[in-house]
Amino acid sequence: MNDLLASSAVPADGDTLTLDAYAERAYLEYAMSVVKGRALPEVADGQKPVQRRILYAMKEMGLTAGAKHVKSARVVGEILGKYHPHGDSSAYEAMVRLAQDFVMRYPLIDGQGNFGSRDGDGAAAMRYTEARLTPIAELLLSEIDHGTVDFVPNYDGAFEEPQLLPARLPMVLLNGASGIAVGLATEIPPHNLREVASAAVALLRQPELDLDALLAYIPGPDFPGGGQIITPPADIRTAYQSGRGSLRVRARWQIERLARNQWRVVVNELPPGTSAQKVLAEIEELTNPKVRPGKKALSAEQQNLKGLMLGQLDRVRDESDQQQPVRLVFEPKSSRQDPDEFITLLLAQTSLEGNVPMNLVMLGLDGRPRQKDLKSILSEWLDFRMHTVTRRLSHRLDKVNQRTHILEGRMTVFLHIEDVIHVIRESDEPKPELMRRFGLSDIQAEDILDIRLRQLARLEGFKLEKELDALRGEAGTLRHLLDNESARRDLVAEEIRADAARYGDARRTEVKPAEKAVLTQTVADEPVTLIVSRNGWIRARSGHNVDVSALNFKDGDALGQVVETRTIHPVVALDSRGRSYTLACSDVPTGRGDGVPLSSLIDIQDKARVVAVLSAKDDSRYLVASSGGYGFIAQLKDMVSRVKAGKAFLTVEDQESALPPVLAPDHASAHVLVVSQQARLLAFALDELKQMGRGRGLQLLALDDGDALTALGVVSSGRALLTVQIPRSGRLDEVRLPLDEFIGKRGRRGKEAPKRWLVLGVRDAQG
Repeated sequence: MNDLLASSAVPADGDTLTLDAYAERAYLEYAMSVVKGRALPEVADGQKPVQRRILYAMKEMGLTAGAKHVKSARVVGEILGKYHPHGDSSAYEAMVRLAQDFVMRYPLIDGQGNFGSRDGDGAAAMRYTEARLTPIAELLLSEIDHGTVDFVPNYDGAFEEPQLLPARLPMVLLNGASGIAVGLATEIPPHNLREVASAAVALLRQPELDLDALLAYIPGPDFPGGGQIITPPADIRTAYQSGRGSLRVRARWQIERLARNQWRVVVNELPPGTSAQKVLAEIEELTNPKVRPGKKALSAEQQNLKGLMLGQLDRVRDESDQQQPVRLVFEPKSSRQDPDEFITLLLAQTSLEGNVPMNLVMLGLDGRPRQKDLKSILSEWLDFRMHTVTRRLSHRLDKVNQRTHILEGRMTVFLHIEDVIHVIRESDEPKPELMRRFGLSDIQAEDILDIRLRQLARLEGFKLEKELDALRGEAGTLRHLLDNESARRDLVAEEIRADAARYGDARRTEVKPAEKAVLTQTVADEPVTLIVSRNGWIRARSGHNVDVSALNFKDGDALGQVVETRTIHPVVALDSRGRSYTLACSDVPTGRGDGVPLSSLIDIQDKARVVAVLSAKDDSRYLVASSGGYGFIAQLKDMVSRVKAGKAFLTVEDQESALPPVLAPDHASAHVLVVSQQARLLAFALDELKQMGRGRGLQLLALDDGDALTALGVVSSGRALLTVQIPRSGRLDEVRLPLDEFIGKRGRRGKEAPKRWLVLGVRDAQG
């Protein structure tokens, strides 16, 4: 084999290629045939070869907008037999796409029968459907017989087909295109006809216009199904400048108010590529999820989304019909729900909002595939249109000159009718004699011999003069247009505006920037109670006011902490080394067992223990401190960590430990009461502390050597309730203590307590 490859690398003669060169050439030829012959549209007329052949064949069959529909099978047979020697499915599928008003912004084929639906239903067989051209197809075909484009032989040389269609508007932007070639792909979104026409006229008048000026006319794509483009204008500009990007499109809806303060959401416009059946299938998957392959049970995420969806959505119906192609009705569980939150849930979890790719790849006038920006597309099409109009004017001028030449010969004969009749009657060869006697050309003489005598009557003479005058005036106008580029530009601009007025319509897709729908709440909002034991085991119970006396714990363990919260709130654990960890309520088991160790839910660092579990709203304020006498105010969201290993939050020195944080209400008269191990107390105003996101904080109490901060609390009533341990007996007791004599400045030494208490906790004494 190696010998064969080596020998093939050396050509034996001039007709021999090396294997690698042959393979490269063959692949490139195949790639270019796919690119130019199948997948990519032309910037000139916006059509792929199969689409161009379909439209031309239907025109040749006389299937214009006013004609009777004919069977699609007949059209497909005409296309395959004359122009497109491929499978009938490829031709019929392309034909179906041209007829689908939910795919094409401006359908070019008027289909009768089942041509598919936006729900993904396929079209009926071509023997059951009928078709003809739409009026707007005239934008592509009306000038094809006016010498505007070149014709080439078909695949067998029996017929001719146009290389391009003389598009009067940039169809590559109006209807867009989608295709995959070899190494290339295109995804051109549709646009509004009036907007594109206005931009084309503006660029024709002022070729120096930049992209921003064009975007003032074309703010974005215009999809057949409507919807709302929420992408920021800067991102849209970037996509049109580079020729590649992604647009965020969402459905449009309205809130229907019903009796007794009830309401429902009705979706009547969908993003491209989305159908009512697809949305219903997604909701079914959310509310009735299936166990994923390789798993034994539903994941926590699936369970949360199921509970959230069932907690907010009561029912959904598809009420779409012929009058309303899209009508999806969503009814909430309760009328007291926030409509905005309800809609955000639907947008975030279904294809009611999604991304639409944009890849402006097409064949240019030079025949090369290229990714183009918006100005290049319009500029190239305008060049094509100017060239087309010039060819049309030249072709018409030739026809006018030919007709004028014929009529001038007839006028000459009309003025000498008797002599002409005499020559024809007497001469054996009248044609040469007519040419000699009256100075006629060969064409004029042939025409005289072919016409009827009645055409040379007196009345016909007046008609000849009138037609000649009209033709000479038209010829002068045509010559002026051909000699004056500015006049031709005016003509093109006028024709574009006329076509826009005739075929244009209002924009369907709203361009209104908005934030991407993000589901911040992934679980149902329900009350829950977290129970933490002294040894660090955690469990959950539904609801609040749980009877803790009925709870059982493992031997040697007891109740440590009870946290009443809601399922949507984050759960934060703070360890003794000042590191914070985050877990979800859904991660905490809710059975009747003992729960699970906190260490199995978080990666707690070595030589550390959990000192407190917190759960509240993100903006809840807490006073955090270390036994070293330093602390600050922080919000719960500052303690939230995105990783299982947590994050460094409170700076704690060696031999120090973090204390359980306490709620810090936003109260003007609130005081912080701190207590040391040596029973020294200090109360100071809460506003003397500053709010921080992390760190060590400010000094709360000046501690003597060997002393440590043991307890702290926030007091708003002026009196504190201390949980103390009697030194000798070890008995716990509660002591009500006025703050007046212990109030001072933050960071002072404070005063000794009335007795040598070991203070374990500080609470606000209400009355």
